[in-house]
Amino acid sequence: MQTFSVRDLRERTGDITRAAESGEMAVVAKHGEPIFLTVPFDEFLLQHGVKLDVAVKLFATDVLTLAKAARFAGLSQEAFIEILGSIGIPAVKYDPTELDEELKLLEQ
Repeated sequence: MQTFSVRDLRERTGDITRAAESGEMAVVAKHGEPIFLTVPFDEFLLQHGVKLDVAVKLFATDVLTLAKAARFAGLSQEAFIEILGSIGIPAVKYDPTELDEELKLLEQ
């Protein structure tokens, strides 16, 4: 997630627009303090609402943990995990080397 200043709204409108078009949220700040969040307008947003859309995007970009994103969305963790699965976002993120180490431990 990118952060833009109020001045950037005038000078870098194209960058902000491109970020939204690529599905990326952005924070706009004034004097270093966030004042609003840009949320890309897409089909998921239309179907599920702003709260769930923002929660999914914040989880997918590692801004919120699974538990915090589920709470933000107003859902149980189980329900949130089901939604993540339905849109192809893994609920558990393992580095491939970590996963290999875990599997070796299980084999022992």
